[in-house]
Amino acid sequence: MKSIRRLYFYLVAFISVEVVLWGLIGLLRSTVNQTVSSGGGAETLARALALILVGVPIFLVHWLWAQRASARDEEEKTASLRAVFLYAILLATLIPIVQNTLSFIDRALIQTTGLRPELAFSQQTLADNFIAILMNGIVAAYFWNILRGEWATLNDSLAGAGKENFSDVRRLYRYIWTLYGLLMTVFGAQQVLRFLFYIPGDILGELGREVVVNGTALLLIGTPVWALSWRVIQDSLTDPAEGGSTLCLGILYLLALGGVITVITAAWNVTDTILTALLGGETSFREFAREISGPLSIGIPLGVVWAYYGYWLNRHIEGAGETVKQEGMKRLYHYILSFIGLIVSFVGVASLISFTIDIVTGHGVLMSETYRSQFASSISSLIVGLPLWLVNWRPMQVQALAVNELGDHARRSVLRKFYLYLALFASVIGGMVTAVGLIYQLIVAVLEGETGMGFVTDVLNLTQLLILFAVLLVYHLSVLRRDGESAKDALAEKQSGYSVLVVDSGDGLAEPVKAALGKLGSQMRVTVTTPTSKPDGNFNALVVSGAAAMNAPEWIRSFGGNRIVVQNEAPNLAWAEDAAQAGQFLRQWAEGEEVRRQKQSGSVWMIVIYVFAALFALQFLLILLTIGISLVAGF
Repeated sequence: MKSIRRLYFYLVAFISVEVVLWGLIGLLRSTVNQTVSSGGGAETLARALALILVGVPIFLVHWLWAQRASARDEEEKTASLRAVFLYAILLATLIPIVQNTLSFIDRALIQTTGLRPELAFSQQTLADNFIAILMNGIVAAYFWNILRGEWATLNDSLAGAGKENFSDVRRLYRYIWTLYGLLMTVFGAQQVLRFLFYIPGDILGELGREVVVNGTALLLIGTPVWALSWRVIQDSLTDPAEGGSTLCLGILYLLALGGVITVITAAWNVTDTILTALLGGETSFREFAREISGPLSIGIPLGVVWAYYGYWLNRHIEGAGETVKQEGMKRLYHYILSFIGLIVSFVGVASLISFTIDIVTGHGVLMSETYRSQFASSISSLIVGLPLWLVNWRPMQVQALAVNELGDHARRSVLRKFYLYLALFASVIGGMVTAVGLIYQLIVAVLEGETGMGFVTDVLNLTQLLILFAVLLVYHLSVLRRDGESAKDALAEKQSGYSVLVVDSGDGLAEPVKAALGKLGSQMRVTVTTPTSKPDGNFNALVVSGAAAMNAPEWIRSFGGNRIVVQNEAPNLAWAEDAAQAGQFLRQWAEGEEVRRQKQSGSVWMIVIYVFAALFALQFLLILLTIGISLVAGF
């Protein structure tokens, strides 16, 4: 109930403060620009006053309630939602400051170089930018002081969960700034490089100096934002909680994979352009340079991103601990790139065979414009895709074939199984669609009694696709079966030497445990005893019910192996996951309520935060993929 109420007050406070802020900005802009006398100016002034008059009381009511609740209730003060609100306000005010500074610098550079002002990012005036920067700065300073005061009170005397809540949100805040600054830096570098690689022509509307000017403005603003935020993150990595966070690993994966995917796409585009020119394409040097300038301009900065964050990703993984854990963290990277390489290689092989069929059957003119492009594309796919697949797939295979603990973990890896079953799925579905098309062609030919001009070519192309899908299916199915056999033998050997002692105090624990092990196909040796009877022999693990463990005899309490306590219902007994839940149970008992046993799963708001972080990361990756697609389609 408190969470819902908290969400309402902070959400309304956030919306209302933004309403008031931009109302004030609109009011000051209309006053400075002296447009009140015109109809449009009057509307602007009326809109600004309406926003202020409505927003101020609503904001004060809800924000003052939040402040009073925070002052008298420690739970309110350390709530995740309060941290989200404060850091979201900072983002909502500081980002407009950066954007207006960018607009001002870009417009100043445009005017300095003698270009038309409308070629700048924004058509706002200096006064417009200054007012937005000033008002957002005032609001940001107020909430920054509030946030600094919150951190000052998050000392060791408070519960660790409160500081953890604020730390989690602050971590996300820092990475948002890093991605924001990096995006501006990358696209600024792309604009500058595109201009440098460009050879001007005589056609109006082509690239002009505004491209390099706008790119320079992005670099002047984006680079300091990225460098400062990334430096703060680097300094914080000495804290184990920061260095070991899932968000940190996810961002590093995102940047490394986003960089390499875009570089691969750019490499394919450049290779295709070069091969087309070498095969006799009628392309002038200026056209050739223009075609490769786009892929190179985005491939080079993102190649730097790939190399830099790939280095940090490796450092992060190396600090993870034991070798098995390190290799497990690397698998995601290798399997994603391996699957991309497999797809590109498959397309290249299929396209090359299709090209050969078209030439052999006489339906293609050797080195005509269309077939020259098809041949260049297929060779480019093989040149880029095959090494990518081999470089990433072979280490995974070597690791899975190893007869040791690392090999066992590699074969049982969820990522490996997902990769193999995804390849099987693609093979089966692709083969099914191809088979339907092939059978359709044959049935139509039988029913009509004649074949069209391209019948042979179509049948051969469908047949070669069906064969390729079959090869793909057989290969990955054999890999999957070999993994299963090796894992089964290794696990059976481990389990056969493992002995378990189940203590049954009359609560029916033994049979469910045996049934569970039987369902898992386990080969462990299971011995059942009672609390009063200590069996002879050495056992690796002991399983006992929670109620029995509360009054266990000495031989159970002194058991030296692994112990599993199974929660069960018992009078006047509740199982708490942590101190917070224990306090909740005590309050329920004190108030005469029945304790409801349920497992606590982490903060709901932190789940919401990570969902939004994932959505932001997905959007960032989609931007990179869109760039890659645009490179393939023609930048």
